Amino acid sequence: MLYRLAADAVLLVHLAFVFFVALGAFLVLRWRQVAWVHLPAALWGALIEFSGGICPLTPLEVTLRRAAGDAGYAGDFLEHYIVAAMYPEGLTRGVQMALGAAVLLVNAAVYAVVLWQLRRRREST
Repeated sequence: MLYRLAADAVLLVHLAFVFFVALGAFLVLRWRQVAWVHLPAALWGALIEFSGGICPLTPLEVTLRRAAGDAGYAGDFLEHYIVAAMYPEGLTRGVQMALGAAVLLVNAAVYAVVLWQLRRRREST
């Protein structure tokens, strides 16, 4: 049971990290200092997608699930809904490249707004 709880906790941390990578730049619009954490996270997420690599949280979760006696992701709410969203069956190399590009484009656009706001603020003072 503890392995299963640990695996679910890793899954939730992983999901939170994925959302932070994809959308964390919007937090930077409000709290500029978040950029110091978000930029490396976004670069890591894009690198994983572009390289076709696997985040270290994935094998950790799988190891914990196997230790809990689970064979796969079928099962409870977390596994059925969250895992399906994070690990879609049709995930191809092209889809990974598109996801990586989307992460970069969304974040670049938001950071462009942040830089524009900072420049405007400096010019007005």
